[in-house]
Amino acid sequence: MAVISAADVAKLRNATLAGMMDCKKALEEADGNFDKAIEIIRKKGQAVANKRADREATEGVVVAKTNGKLGVMIVLNSETDFVAKNADFTGLANKIADLALQNNPANLDALLALPLEGTTVGDKVVEFIGIIGEKLQLSYYEKIEAEFVQTYIHPGSRLATIVGFTKAGADVQVYKDVAMQVAAMNPVALDKDSVPESVIAQEIEIGKEQARRDGKPEDMLEKIAQGKLAKFFKESTLLNQEFVKDNKITIKQYLESIDKNLTVTDFKRFTLNL
Repeated sequence: MAVISAADVAKLRNATLAGMMDCKKALEEADGNFDKAIEIIRKKGQAVANKRADREATEGVVVAKTNGKLGVMIVLNSETDFVAKNADFTGLANKIADLALQNNPANLDALLALPLEGTTVGDKVVEFIGIIGEKLQLSYYEKIEAEFVQTYIHPGSRLATIVGFTKAGADVQVYKDVAMQVAAMNPVALDKDSVPESVIAQEIEIGKEQARRDGKPEDMLEKIAQGKLAKFFKESTLLNQEFVKDNKITIKQYLESIDKNLTVTDFKRFTLNL
């Protein structure tokens, strides 16, 4: 049997982030073969993943990054908040987000297939399951491309936003204000033209039912519902919302006060259970 040195164990630890004893055991089982030891650790991850497949992974972190023109957001889930705060876990989430920013994959499946440290992103997550001992899942990936993209991550990394703008060059605080507005006010769409027809129909029906319960005449229900819909557009679409820092103006008016050609092109928001 090969002699396993502390340096060998440390090298495998640096390559896989597995525990020192797990690395020592893997090297012993592989008779000192470094590549085989890595494979043993990965297979352990798959075995643990299979055992924990029916577990709920509802904790985790939300990570958003931008290079100015591209913004990406990923969610890496864990079973417990304890693991979500683990430095190795958050380090993996940031590596995946960095990889997404560098490669601009088209969707989540493409991100999972990207190479990462001698394997794929998907297999690296499985490998970490064996290291950490909980079900982990890369469950979400979205991106925005625009002339300027701003990100915001709320303290605790359970809520993040990315927002695309028509122009760069404004004070960075302007972009941050809007990204934080999305986080705080959770708009359903960019403007009223972006609200899905199904949502509009639902809001009209809710408005009619509320008016009906209030005893309003049947021939007045449509008009009342349309009034409630207008209020919904004002409260729930980003450009029509009141600016949280100055409720006398809307987000659209705030941006136009900075530059008449400055507006939002798109936004993404994700929150874990708060």
